[in-house]
Amino acid sequence: MTDVASTQAGAAVTVAFQGNPGAYGEIAALNAVAHTQTTCGYATFHEVARAVETGEADYGVLPVENSLMGAIHQTIDLLSETDLHVIGEVVVRVSHCLMALPGVELADIRKVLSQQPALDQCTTLIRRHNWRPVAAHDTAGSAKDLALRGARDEAVIASSRAAELYGMNILAREVEDEPFNYTRFMILARHEPERSDVPHKTSLVFAVRHTPGFLVETLNELRGLNLSRIESRPRRDRAWSYLMYVDIEGDARDPQVAQALAGVLRKASYAKIIGSYPRALDTVG
Repeated sequence: MTDVASTQAGAAVTVAFQGNPGAYGEIAALNAVAHTQTTCGYATFHEVARAVETGEADYGVLPVENSLMGAIHQTIDLLSETDLHVIGEVVVRVSHCLMALPGVELADIRKVLSQQPALDQCTTLIRRHNWRPVAAHDTAGSAKDLALRGARDEAVIASSRAAELYGMNILAREVEDEPFNYTRFMILARHEPERSDVPHKTSLVFAVRHTPGFLVETLNELRGLNLSRIESRPRRDRAWSYLMYVDIEGDARDPQVAQALAGVLRKASYAKIIGSYPRALDTVG
């Protein structure tokens, strides 16, 4: 949880997330900052970023990677384009529940609805019962939609909070195939994070000239640092050109990290430090 006491003076703040109330993004939003807050759901990642940019929301949370499914590329692309700062991160334990309308039993179910990644994470359950999976826009939205339609041959995979909000009956908990299911969310703001002495993480994206060995030379500028993540992404403005996304354990103000970043900036044809921010030490949810 990010402490914004000095910037918000104890005032309630609004945190934007993608999805409906009860989504895992809302769980991240509820744990993003230290003060009483309201949350506001938006249909797309871009709308979340725009809400923060315009001041409609004070902060936003966007998922950047899942421990089972890997990187969420839409967020990585968006972070490389926006002028917002990453000021922290929230790691949410994704614990899926199978839910249906009150009175519906397992034998009544013919199909199960949820966001595609959630369906992919619960294939054992779905195959065991020979249910038809139906992809929807988001997990909590599936529960909301089922409550409105009243279908009694359908179930939903979503969070326990979604079940509470939309009057669903939980038929089974922790139905995901693997227990180590976590989603990492980045916290976005218009301002840079406050200085602190807690462990930090620094994220950057960069591109290099298409010259033999030049990528290795650029990455060598980061030698001696612990890279917790590194991956390439196709550039959307240039065919067959790639961006490198790197997470470094350390604060950009630390001399060793600062020197390494300066070396990357000198060599790269494009580079952007997405943020240097307090690292999440615990999980929520």
